[in-house]
Amino acid sequence: MTATDILRNEIISKILSISNKDYLFALKNLVDKSIFNDEVIKLSAEQKIMLEMSDIDIKSGNLISQMTLKKQQAEWLKEK
Repeated sequence: MTATDILRNEIISKILSISNKDYLFALKNLVDKSIFNDEVIKLSAEQKIMLEMSDIDIKSGNLISQMTLKKQQAEWLKEK
């Protein structure tokens, strides 16, 4: 079973335990909108450049872990 299958099953399990009709209706609307959203998002030239720069960083290994990023953010915030 893949990670996606496990996650899907966990979500289904939790949904089955919900009895609040309004909450379930809101969840249904959320799922309906996310599945059938055919809206095409147009990117600006700047956004396309940023995505290209990100691809270059990934390919060249210029990455940091989430933990390192959080530490750097915390240090930066302490300086403010």
